[in-house]
Amino acid sequence: MTIGSSEVEDAALPHGRLGDPSNGNAARLDFEDIRLTAGRTEILKGITLSAEPGEILCLLGPSGSGKTTLLRIAAGIERQTSGRVVLGGHEVSGPSAFVPPEKRGVGLMFQDFALFPHMTLLDNVRFGLGHLGRDEGRRAARSALERVGLAASAANYPHALSGGEQQRVALARALTPRPSVLLMDEPFSGLDSRLKDVVRTDTLQILRESRATAIVVTHDAEEAMRMGDRIALLRGGRLVQIGTGEDIYRRPTDLFAAGFFSELNVIEGEARGGRVVTALGAVASSPRSDGTTMTVALRLTGLLVAAKGEGVSGRIVGRRFLGAVDLLTIAVEGLDRPLRARLRAGQLPDGLAEVFVSVDPQDVIVFEGCEGTD
Repeated sequence: MTIGSSEVEDAALPHGRLGDPSNGNAARLDFEDIRLTAGRTEILKGITLSAEPGEILCLLGPSGSGKTTLLRIAAGIERQTSGRVVLGGHEVSGPSAFVPPEKRGVGLMFQDFALFPHMTLLDNVRFGLGHLGRDEGRRAARSALERVGLAASAANYPHALSGGEQQRVALARALTPRPSVLLMDEPFSGLDSRLKDVVRTDTLQILRESRATAIVVTHDAEEAMRMGDRIALLRGGRLVQIGTGEDIYRRPTDLFAAGFFSELNVIEGEARGGRVVTALGAVASSPRSDGTTMTVALRLTGLLVAAKGEGVSGRIVGRRFLGAVDLLTIAVEGLDRPLRARLRAGQLPDGLAEVFVSVDPQDVIVFEGCEGTD
């Protein structure tokens, strides 16, 4: 029987809300050929991916890639033009069903935390526990605050907290109803860099303890590698690559994926004699020997610079001290643009200009043809 959208709430989820405390199990979340069109603009262009039960999946990509839109579709705040969203084996959005957000048992954390300023921390966390009695709800909220280290501040109001503490309250509120899936939209973007590492580590520990499936939106590749079991890289409404951080870092499918995970020097090469030959010499092996043009991406950390030794001659035309590292700009004959390199600070003497440049093969990525960087 086909189920209309007005009939789906109980029929699609025969066991009640997926996020009921009695459910207790993390759910699989599937996006099946998700497309979204606004007027003549295609925002999402057929995205298919899954978050496994208990997995932390990071949606990574630049602004406008579709990350937050996909999250909103999972939450039920926005509806796709075509395709299906399946949560715990039940279609929650698609041709046959649309389950409203409050019936999906999905937790949602916004960038600005969205805490109620007129409520105490305890009442903020208790807000989503209307199905529990007052005393039971307060016990559950207090237990959640204890888990994030803020039980002693239960009677305080959000304005009295630091940004990191507000983030922990928002996390406690999202997890207290025991959602099958937790959706987090740029949860650390409002924190300063010193605080971000601490809060991110604490959040990861809490997510592991809760065992909920989590989808985290971020534009920061390092953050995605720190947080995610797997990463889905998006660009222009399409899925570019999905895998572990190490998979994508070491085996990017294209130059865009490589550049999103590393700072790169991009130069041209040619396949000759089973090698990829560049102005820096032979930098990689190749199955071809027919003069095919190759795009060579060199990570900045893989450019080896020395006062003497092997390599091609280069000249340092810029040097910037960045604390632990020096950022060098080096002109090399045969290249239209200078190369950039990151070296341990002080590795080269001050005032040194003439150097020898070579590459670490582990930091060379080769793509056939001429790939653009846009």
